[in-house]
Amino acid sequence: MQAAIRPEATSPEVVVGLIGCGVMGRGIAQIAALAGATVRLTDSREGAAEAAKTELMATFRKLAERGKLNAAAVDAAAARLHPCKGLPELAGCHMVVEAIVEDLNAKKALFATLENLLGADVILATNTSSLSVTAIAAGLKHPERVAGFHFFNPVPLMKIVECIGGLLTDDSVVDYLLALGTHWGHVAVRAKDTPGFIVNHAGRGYGTEGLRLLAENVATVPALDAILRDTAGFRLGPCELMDLTGLDVSHPVMESIYQQYYEEPRFRPQGLTRQMLAAGTLGRKTSHGFYRYDAEGKKQPIPEKEQASEMPSSVWLSRESPELAERIAALVAAAGVPLESNELPSPDALCIVTPLGDDATTCCVREGLDARRTVGVEALFDASKRRVVMTTPATEAGAVAMACGLFGASGIPVSVVRDSAGLVTQRVVAHIINIACEIAQQGIAAPQDIDRAVTLGLGYPVGPLAWGDRLGPMMVLTILKNLQEQTGDSRYRPSPWLQRRALLGLPLLQQEI
Repeated sequence: MQAAIRPEATSPEVVVGLIGCGVMGRGIAQIAALAGATVRLTDSREGAAEAAKTELMATFRKLAERGKLNAAAVDAAAARLHPCKGLPELAGCHMVVEAIVEDLNAKKALFATLENLLGADVILATNTSSLSVTAIAAGLKHPERVAGFHFFNPVPLMKIVECIGGLLTDDSVVDYLLALGTHWGHVAVRAKDTPGFIVNHAGRGYGTEGLRLLAENVATVPALDAILRDTAGFRLGPCELMDLTGLDVSHPVMESIYQQYYEEPRFRPQGLTRQMLAAGTLGRKTSHGFYRYDAEGKKQPIPEKEQASEMPSSVWLSRESPELAERIAALVAAAGVPLESNELPSPDALCIVTPLGDDATTCCVREGLDARRTVGVEALFDASKRRVVMTTPATEAGAVAMACGLFGASGIPVSVVRDSAGLVTQRVVAHIINIACEIAQQGIAAPQDIDRAVTLGLGYPVGPLAWGDRLGPMMVLTILKNLQEQTGDSRYRPSPWLQRRALLGLPLLQQEI
């Protein structure tokens, strides 16, 4: 492809055509106009382009009232917005961004029409979130100038844009979009044309593993959400997040990614959300999802089962993981309970194991403990806001009460869950890290870009690869191997990216030559 005759991405001479004046289209138009580009707005709906400019001008005035813009900037941005009556008025644009309905045939038909209206050097960018850029470009005379330019809603606040090249896209086109997205105030990352690109691909781990825990009856909905918020630092639990997004959006994406990857086990959905979708319990938008919501959209709390609480006379602590044992020993000491030092526990001691990818039953049997008075405790993740206790099928109520008394002595809430390989937080976070490792292994994006895209696009407390480095690649590998061995499920098979770096003592963020 010859070098396109277009101004530098930072030039005020850039003219952008924006097709589709819905929420996404208006958001893209807003950041483009504020960055100095001229934006020509068009929509198949009569009057939509003019209405979009009116709404954007109101937005600019609100930003001025908050001190984010001065009057001159408002006037200048407004002057750069030009509603058009049809596609022919896009002639002379340097690039066109479509933000129309997420339908492959509709996008292909639009770009085929644009080919007959625009010069061969004009970039055709699609804001698709789930369709193949290669498929959209297929059949065009100049597929090399088609690329993905995927923003997230709301565009002005979600400071990330994925720049995707299809199989036939010229590298210079993606380079231009990277420069343009950066100039428009976003973090622009390069991605391969694969299902879900970076963010929607990486995001499969959180919801699907949370749903798997519900399917196994490990935890209740509120306990699952609270554990992942308090121990891992997620802003919302997986059920809260799906309620916010709406299952009419999130479940089809789960199924689509799973099918597009030819039923890759890592992305396997669960039947619960399909049932909820059929029932119309979509989340906040229907006032009923995993939770119920009042007329103002406020979540109605689900009361957790009250647990009996008493202090144990003594505690025996597994020494299989000395570092984790030390963390639990500090909590036992703070509660003023004697910690036994014998190789085997006394007959009345509360026995505590600290699983890493194992379940409490396996730990109990491996150490020859009495399962009736044994519990597993999450020791790998933050215990300052919530403690997580896991029972075996044989654990008696008295042992649970002692564990609740011990770990709740300081007033910190205690969540009790059923036996699970990897407890809750370990298996969810390890699954997220593993998927990110596989994204890196497949060369979909550079390691640093994966983390930047995920933190900005999904709001995770830390990038998944950096999270894996913080925990230690060998620790994550151990959790996944134990999960796979105990469940027999290939969804937990470790990525080669993780395995090799763990064995070589390298960070997950290290790119290969």
